[in-house]
Amino acid sequence: MRLKLFAEGLESLRRQARVRVGDSLLTLASVKPGRQPIARFAEVTDRSAAEALRGRLVTVPRDALPPLADGEYYHADLIGLPCVGAEGEPLGAVVAVENFGAGDLIEVERADGRRALVPFREGIADLADGRIVLDPAFLA
Repeated sequence: MRLKLFAEGLESLRRQARVRVGDSLLTLASVKPGRQPIARFAEVTDRSAAEALRGRLVTVPRDALPPLADGEYYHADLIGLPCVGAEGEPLGAVVAVENFGAGDLIEVERADGRRALVPFREGIADLADGRIVLDPAFLA
């Protein structure tokens, strides 16, 4: 049966033989592109089974991901990184990464629990030595 997928990551998904959908490891039979891409899984044989997978997270093992070029990163690698100012003073930690179409935003949680979305751009938030060096003006 078919499962609708988000367009993001479609090409990467096509290269996978097996993917995890929720708690199930499934064999990817085909992926049909379109406004609402559709994947077909060998183990999902009827509409009810497909509907049961709606809203489930689709993941692949880390070692199945393509290698990164210099300056590239996976969003998952940013989550949990400490954020510091230019002098190394602690400012918080990355708790999420979002992209609404204009570039990546990191969500930084400060020690007091307040959160801020910060553009992940050179000079504002730089990835360096396993941490994010932030311009603290973007936390206000």
